[in-house]
Amino acid sequence: MRMANPSFARLENRGLLAVRGEDARTFLQGLISNDIRRVTDDRAIHAAFLTAQGKFLHEFFVVPLGETLMLDCEAGRAADLARRLSLYRLRSKVTVEQRTADYLVAAVFGEEAGQAFQLNGEAGDAAAFAGGVVYRDPRLAAAGVRAILPREGGEEALGRMGFAEAPFAAYDAHRLALGLPDGSRDLVVEKTILLEAGFDEFNGVDWQKGCFLGQELTARTKYRGLIKRRLLPVRFDGPAPAAGTPILLDGRDVGEMRSSAPGIGLALLRLESLEAAAGAGTALMAGDIRLVPEKPSWARI
Repeated sequence: MRMANPSFARLENRGLLAVRGEDARTFLQGLISNDIRRVTDDRAIHAAFLTAQGKFLHEFFVVPLGETLMLDCEAGRAADLARRLSLYRLRSKVTVEQRTADYLVAAVFGEEAGQAFQLNGEAGDAAAFAGGVVYRDPRLAAAGVRAILPREGGEEALGRMGFAEAPFAAYDAHRLALGLPDGSRDLVVEKTILLEAGFDEFNGVDWQKGCFLGQELTARTKYRGLIKRRLLPVRFDGPAPAAGTPILLDGRDVGEMRSSAPGIGLALLRLESLEAAAGAGTALMAGDIRLVPEKPSWARI
C-alpha cells in the first residue's frame, strides 16, 4: 500500500535500550548478526540476537545517538534483551540500560517521507533530528523512516514537519503489505531461523564479519540451501485468521498464520506448497478462509 502523503504513527510496541561505554562496539560485535562497524553517524543497521543454536531471540535496529548505540527493540521484551546481553558483559566497559521512558519510536511512512528529512534513498541512511535521530528502515527503503525522539517534544516536531498522525493499524497494514516481520509477532522465540524470515534480503546478516552468537547454523542454512519455509504475505477476504492458525493444502499442514490486519497478513509457508498450490489450482486454507500468497519483489526464492 502506497500512501501519498507522509504520516507518522507511534510504535508503542517498540522500546529502547542504550548501550554505551568504551567497549560497546566490541561487545555487540561478537553477539549480533550484523556488523557493528557499519553503524556510523549517518548509518543504522538491522540485526538479531540468537541462541547459540542459531534460533531467534530478539531483533532490533542499532542506531547511533551521539556516543550511544540505541537499540530499537520490542518494548515488552526489552528487559529480557537487556538481561541476556548483560550476561556477556563480563569485564567489558559497557552499560546496557532501558531508555523507553525518555524516548519514543515512531514510523514516518508514505511517499517522500525520506526526502522530508533530506535522507538519501538508501536503506539505513540516518540523520540527527529534534534531539533524536531519524533513519530509513534498514530492511527496505520502501518501508519509510523510523524516528527515535525525546518523548517531550518529539511528536510536536513531526507535526511541524507537516506529518499527520496515523493510527498504528495504518502503519501495520503498510508493513504487512511489504512483507516485513514485526519481532515476536511473526518470529517464534527459540524456534525461527533468520533466513526463514527474510533476514538475508533485509540486510540483517553480515556474512563477512566473522563469528557471532548462532553464526554456525545461520551460515550453514544459507550455504547448504536448507531453508524449506518462508515468511510471506498472504491476502484474504473476510476476517483475519488468528495468529497460529494452521494452513492446509488438500488437508496437509503446510504452514501457520502469523500477524495480520484486515485483508493482509504474514504466514510461514512451506516453499513446496506454493508450487503445488499454483500447479494444481488448489487453495491454501486457514480454517475456512482462502489465502492467496504473494512473492514480494525483494524475496529471493
